[in-house]
Amino acid sequence: MAIVLRRAFSYRNVLLRSSTLHSRDFSHLISSNNCVCNSETRRVLSLPALDFVRDSRRGFAKGRKSKDDSAASSVEVLPDMGPTIKSNATSQMEAAIAALSVELSKLRTGRASAGMLDHIIVDTGDVKLPLNQIAVVSVMDSKSLSINPFDPSALKSLESAIVSSPLGLNPRVDGDRLIAVIPPLTKEHIQAVCKVVMKSCEDARQSIRRARQKAMDTTKKLQSSYPKDDLKRLEKEVEELTKKFIKTAEDVCKAKEKEITS
Repeated sequence: MAIVLRRAFSYRNVLLRSSTLHSRDFSHLISSNNCVCNSETRRVLSLPALDFVRDSRRGFAKGRKSKDDSAASSVEVLPDMGPTIKSNATSQMEAAIAALSVELSKLRTGRASAGMLDHIIVDTGDVKLPLNQIAVVSVMDSKSLSINPFDPSALKSLESAIVSSPLGLNPRVDGDRLIAVIPPLTKEHIQAVCKVVMKSCEDARQSIRRARQKAMDTTKKLQSSYPKDDLKRLEKEVEELTKKFIKTAEDVCKAKEKEITS
């Protein structure tokens, strides 16, 4: 810019000197003929110097405008992180509920349930597999289960796995299947199982709260980039998710306690 201005003023000086020169050289024509004066004046004022100064000013103005437009167009649009944060929190809370269900299914109650043997691992000699992958378990009545292996040669392995499980069952062989009778629970056993249910429920609550805390920590990291109202709304939605999943965990545990004590 400084170079442009220096050049402009340089041409301006040339213009002024040229104008003075013309006024001296043609002074005798000014008094005699007004047409000559007007013609020379117009010729002097239309020198390239004037065009250069005008073009330089326009060019500078256009350059400044384009710079402002470039700055305006460089505004960064941030992505909405709310759905991602809520999705991650929901997945972690759902995992906590799933883990709770698995733990509760391991507890023996006074009633027969097809899923109460699913967690038992059976050693077939070649590989170890969950019981529900090598046999079909069905409820015969409220106190009895039928275990039908896909391969009858695995019958002995199934019996050994069920006996060694913490459920306290002693199945008997009935042809190509096993029949497991669910013994009644003693008062002491009921109390012990209820304590395990309460502990499992608290573990699930802690897992859900950890998922909530992770979501809140991620939200706090966005405070310098996102509007406060959006972050407050996101925190409120995470709190609602937390309350929802904690209630789900408590309801599952209450149902298990009812099943044990009834």
